[in-house]
Amino acid sequence: MDEDRIERIVRQKLESAGRQLGEAKQAYRRAKRAARADLPVREDGKARIVCRRYAEKRAVPVDDEGRPACFDAASQDCQGCVEDIRAGDIETW
Repeated sequence: MDEDRIERIVRQKLESAGRQLGEAKQAYRRAKRAARADLPVREDGKARIVCRRYAEKRAVPVDDEGRPACFDAASQDCQGCVEDIRAGDIETW
């Protein structure tokens, strides 16, 4: 094989891999949005959840990682809340 053909094959493979990576990233983003879309929200876009830590109704923004704005990484209740949001098992109102 000549160098031009090898270069063309390598370039095609890299472009294909780049497209596949882009498609995978888009699918991941869509799945995250769909998981958050299952939460009931108010008109202002805040999710209506029941706080596990304080057992109260809250309307809070939820970030791309599924964490409500009130999330405290040191709290086991907050960790459980995020797990429930991601699993679609969070209590809502």
